[in-house]
Amino acid sequence: MQPYELIKAKRDGQKLDPSDIRAFIEAYTAGTVADYQMSAMCMAIFFKGLDARELGAWARAMLESGEVLDLSDTPAVKVDKHSTGGVGDKVSLSLAPLAAACGVPVPMISGRGLGHTGGTLDKLESIPGFRVDLPTSEYRRLVREVGCCLIGQTAQVAPADKKLYALRDVTATVDCIPLIASSIMSKKLAEGIDALVLDVKVGSGAFMKTVDDARTLARTMIGLGAEMNRKVVALLTDMDQPLGRQIGNALEVREAVDMLRGEAPEDYTEITYALTAEMLVLGKKAASVAEAREKLRKSVADGSAVRKLKEIVQSQGGDPRAIDDYSRLPTARSTVDVVAPADGFVTSIHTEGVGLAAVALGAGRQRVDSRIDPAVGFTLLKKVGDAVTRGEPMVRVHYNDAAPVEDVKARLLAAYRVGPDAPAPRPLVLARVE
Repeated sequence: MQPYELIKAKRDGQKLDPSDIRAFIEAYTAGTVADYQMSAMCMAIFFKGLDARELGAWARAMLESGEVLDLSDTPAVKVDKHSTGGVGDKVSLSLAPLAAACGVPVPMISGRGLGHTGGTLDKLESIPGFRVDLPTSEYRRLVREVGCCLIGQTAQVAPADKKLYALRDVTATVDCIPLIASSIMSKKLAEGIDALVLDVKVGSGAFMKTVDDARTLARTMIGLGAEMNRKVVALLTDMDQPLGRQIGNALEVREAVDMLRGEAPEDYTEITYALTAEMLVLGKKAASVAEAREKLRKSVADGSAVRKLKEIVQSQGGDPRAIDDYSRLPTARSTVDVVAPADGFVTSIHTEGVGLAAVALGAGRQRVDSRIDPAVGFTLLKKVGDAVTRGEPMVRVHYNDAAPVEDVKARLLAAYRVGPDAPAPRPLVLARVE
């Protein structure tokens, strides 16, 4: 079938043959299917979906569009974590060295910012000199010798997904369960992992707004993992407000290091521990989550987690001194505060609105070729449940370019709700799916 016929068939709700799906992905990877044709296909899938057979074929074609890495020279159980994306979600920055310090090899191929969410690669690149573009030979060596390597997709690893990831970001086809599931699993299974922990975000700052949708996505990815003989566990975690208090690339690196020193906000620390503990159990370094959490606490207390982060940074060309001296990280020239409009309590934060404000400030991308300013972002001085008085600072904006600041302040003020009564606490981990 020709691309036009396949797009039309999916638009009209027909089932696509696996061989046609494979041919379509191969042609897109080679450049003979144009971006505008893939955009049309993605929108058709957004509205009509993929059944289990189609999804399996789509994910496998994405996986096999490039090199599937062999890490058998690292004999331990290799485990990675993937988040579906949130605002202030810097968990990978602390989780990877934590797990590696406890003996679990972490091969991590990450992405850049997508829509209103921040990207792990953008955060890592705010560390001076840090390289995420290492060749796969160096990636293998660092997983074996350091116990961790964090890179972006290379031209050889899931190249179809690399092209499609950027395209979805600017064509309003990000929040589509089949496309999310196949993107994540094709990339993760190409890494050479044995097991995977999924952090499926739920709430106003997540692509999945409801627990039911998040559970569906989790089960979809677990099914794809099982089809390819990989153990996958998912936690559904809260994203009805940003995670931690720092939003923005270099700001989030600081908070990640604070977490490894036991000095980070409670919500960020708890989510990091919960996900990393699952990795230690899958990696056979702990018999239970309780035992795993105790090992994690010890690695923070004795400094081994921070030491492992410095080793990772140095091994990937970064300046390890920035882990101790935050002045070596990019720092915005100016700050301004957004203040509370009334006395009361912060009753809710529209987290997607906060993420879009960060994009407008320059901490994320409005286009595929947008440049990110690693220094800019927000410090959330008040979060849900906190008491405020009229005129009290709620958010501190760190900026370099004054042009968008008034718009950003208005966006942040619109995202916050202040009421007379404190809301009931919301659990951080909403469910576990395996």
